[in-house]
Amino acid sequence: MKVQLTKNKELFNYCKPYVIAELGANHNGDMNLAKKLILQAKEAGADCVKFQSWTKDSVFARKKYEDNYFIADDYRDRTDYTLEEIVDEYSISEEELLDMKKFADEIGIDCTSTPFSKKETDFLVDKLESPFIKVASMDLNNYPFLEYLAKKGKPIVISTGLSELYEIDKAVKTIENAGNNQIVILHCVSTYPPVDNDVHLNNIKTLMAIYPEYPIGFSDHTLGTAIPLASVALGACLIEKHFTLDKNMEGWDHKVSATKDEMREIVENATRISDALGSFRITATESDEKKREFRRSIVLTREMKKGEVIAYNDIDYKRPGGAFDPEMTEFIVGRTVNKDLKFDHILTKEDIV
Repeated sequence: MKVQLTKNKELFNYCKPYVIAELGANHNGDMNLAKKLILQAKEAGADCVKFQSWTKDSVFARKKYEDNYFIADDYRDRTDYTLEEIVDEYSISEEELLDMKKFADEIGIDCTSTPFSKKETDFLVDKLESPFIKVASMDLNNYPFLEYLAKKGKPIVISTGLSELYEIDKAVKTIENAGNNQIVILHCVSTYPPVDNDVHLNNIKTLMAIYPEYPIGFSDHTLGTAIPLASVALGACLIEKHFTLDKNMEGWDHKVSATKDEMREIVENATRISDALGSFRITATESDEKKREFRRSIVLTREMKKGEVIAYNDIDYKRPGGAFDPEMTEFIVGRTVNKDLKFDHILTKEDIV
């Protein structure tokens, strides 16, 4: 089954991947930085930039702010700001997001965001006119929210990090039961970054087998470009990768994000890999001329006189092809030559009776 993700992109397994540059909060609350990220993502060849739509009131409960607990190890024990302050600073407002969408439209790159509440969902669908809705891994088991999203009638892309298979299945069925079958499922490991042994890219194949009707992609949090490119070889039709201008910038996700050069490498090589995967049908793609040049014909190992009978030791096989193929050996042996022939002569049907 194909999913019309945007007006210009139809997704199905093994197609040229749709590449999302996940900006998340890597704009650090600075919209000039956000525009630079959008521009560089476009220059790198990404198809889409994606933000995250949340406020300090829609992402954490009050207790989280009172505990002031940062998930990232290198942000713990900070004294220069609180968790509440940084969440508020790194959020993007509706007005700012509309401005970013306008800028993205002007330079020709898709723009969307991940909602964290019903209010943010309504804004994305009704005002931002997002081409699709991306569901964060943390909300895969938020089934009431998934039902609300599904009823918006937009294609839904779900990340499966943090989840067991039964939770993934319940999420898919929740969306389907709400009348929406425009679903893209992303294999994901929500560790930043995961060690290679924890990535389990073969889960892409597992998801394809369980959900043959839906396109399968990969939401990546690994370092570098090798793992997302490997996912393309397994058939992933969408790659989501965090994006930054500088891995050393202050902020949450910069260290695990792709730079412009890395994103370009992903885009260009994903296209090559997709093209190289080709068809499941085994057939020679070389030209007839190439086949003739590289294959062998039956030749004589000695001079032969008219009327002599060809024996096995009278023939050999040499390039070029185009005359009698080696598989014609049994047809040739026992035949009589009808003219005098030289050593190394390439036999043709005019030479024998």
